[in-house]
Amino acid sequence: MLQYLDFDYSEDAHGHGTFEAMASVPAHRVAAVRAEIARVLDWAFANFPDQCAPLEEGGVWDYQLDGQQEWSVPEALSYDEVTGKFSSQPGSPGEPRHALTLAISGSAQFCESFRLHFRV
Repeated sequence: MLQYLDFDYSEDAHGHGTFEAMASVPAHRVAAVRAEIARVLDWAFANFPDQCAPLEEGGVWDYQLDGQQEWSVPEALSYDEVTGKFSSQPGSPGEPRHALTLAISGSAQFCESFRLHFRV
């Protein structure tokens, strides 16, 4: 069972499917998300060896992995009822969040195996 990755599925006109998931976590959870992504990719490499390549070039499966750090800054807002205007005062930036995105695409056979194995 996957704890961080919740996959959405889509399919194109050629019968190729894509599973996409994103996890946004604080720094102390990044290693756990990466371990989960590694588990998914290790399964794909082990069960469909030497078949990872762009689908349009004859591959059976392929993936895209992206990461991003995001900071948020709280903002104290006030409203002046006389002028009808807002003013704001930025606060201190919070702890960064790490967004990791995995998209894994494949043939109908690959997608069925993926769905059965990961119960998505």
